[in-house]
Amino acid sequence: MQNSLISVLVIVWGLRLAVHLGRRNWNKAEDYRYTNMRKRWGNNFPKLKAFLTVFMVQFLLLFLIALPIIQVNVDANSHFYWWQILGIIIWIIGFIFEVIGDRQLEAFKKVPKNKGKLLTSGLWSLTRHPNYFGETMCWWGIFLISLTTLSSLWLVISPLLITSLLLFVSGVPILEKKYKNRQDFREYAKITPKFVPFIGKKGL
Repeated sequence: MQNSLISVLVIVWGLRLAVHLGRRNWNKAEDYRYTNMRKRWGNNFPKLKAFLTVFMVQFLLLFLIALPIIQVNVDANSHFYWWQILGIIIWIIGFIFEVIGDRQLEAFKKVPKNKGKLLTSGLWSLTRHPNYFGETMCWWGIFLISLTTLSSLWLVISPLLITSLLLFVSGVPILEKKYKNRQDFREYAKITPKFVPFIGKKGL
């Protein structure tokens, strides 16, 4: 039962993200992170290094994050526990934050007068990164749903990894660094939690 439920939730999550990123990046220039990477390496960049850095590192990270999905399909369990209901609720909350946060930002950017301004209303008044917060909640929910025995607690590596990546490596830090010198962002950061809504740490 858990394997079917998790498969449905991951498919819904994946399709939503694919459509969102596809619409946002269609006919856009190359991601600036890859552009900067090629500039650092020069025209004669080592292809093996590029393959390992861009593809294999991401493959390893995705494999670790997907461990609960793999495990629950390898070792199916018909029992359903109370914490799995909590996992479903957490996933739903995360999905709502992710979807609505992205849509609010997309709608905000479409208004010409908002160019160069910060979105500080809606979910963005609760946390400076509602979409990233929602992303982590989805994976904590998946972990709880996949947890059928104490011996499966090691699967916590999945939500811990995605949370660490978004909070300390590739998500939040990049955007915080990008805007930290703007006065409007500093004022926004004083009153808005960095990551966790309501109770998260405020300020830069």
